[in-house]
Amino acid sequence: MASVLVVEDDQFVRSALIRHLTDASHTVRSVGTALEALREVAHFRFDVVILDLGLPDLDGSEALKMLRGITDVPVIIATARDDEAEIVRLLNDGADDYLTKPFSVEHLSARMAAVLRRAGSGGAAEAPSSRVIRVGGLAVDPLRRQAELDGTPLDLTRREFDLLAFLAGRPGVVVPRKELLAEVWQQSYGDDQTIDVHLSWLRRKLGETAARPRYLHTLRGVGVKLEPPEPPQAGVEPPQ
Repeated sequence: MASVLVVEDDQFVRSALIRHLTDASHTVRSVGTALEALREVAHFRFDVVILDLGLPDLDGSEALKMLRGITDVPVIIATARDDEAEIVRLLNDGADDYLTKPFSVEHLSARMAAVLRRAGSGGAAEAPSSRVIRVGGLAVDPLRRQAELDGTPLDLTRREFDLLAFLAGRPGVVVPRKELLAEVWQQSYGDDQTIDVHLSWLRRKLGETAARPRYLHTLRGVGVKLEPPEPPQAGVEPPQ
């Protein structure tokens, strides 16, 4: 079972989460402020953090950025806010998933299980290939979880690497979004927006955009594929 940190200042909600997670055989620690959460992750190893946004000392979105500065632990945001722009920003800032309050314990359990599978905790994970995948100037090492573009290391989050490695292992193949959700996010359903956010984030690190793709190509209504960029034609400057 998982080691869980609950960051929630509402004592009623906090107690309910602790009781549910403990009943599910998880090891649970809990705090009510962002600074306490930072101290916890600095001193203890957790498999997942459940982070409320409405904390008394620091907004949870700022706490998320600070957490990402010291750990790559999966973070599930628990929030009463349902603004689409803010949810996209949270995903961009490193959140692994989010739940809008109120939510059921069953919904929380399902999201936790999916996040833990993606992180390789709490379930059997397929052993990564020891073969370095090369697509054009991309080199992806699944075993060491490292990627390079034209010899320069890429600073990728765990999810970005998983997405890149999955697509790089199928060069030139259009992968449907449902398959990406199932294989990368370990979800049988979900919001396409999650995929779009991570693709956009990954594109920036590959030095491209959706309008001027090099490696990542989206086929509207079909899926996504990764393939090597076409060589520049003689006498034509490559796009900057």
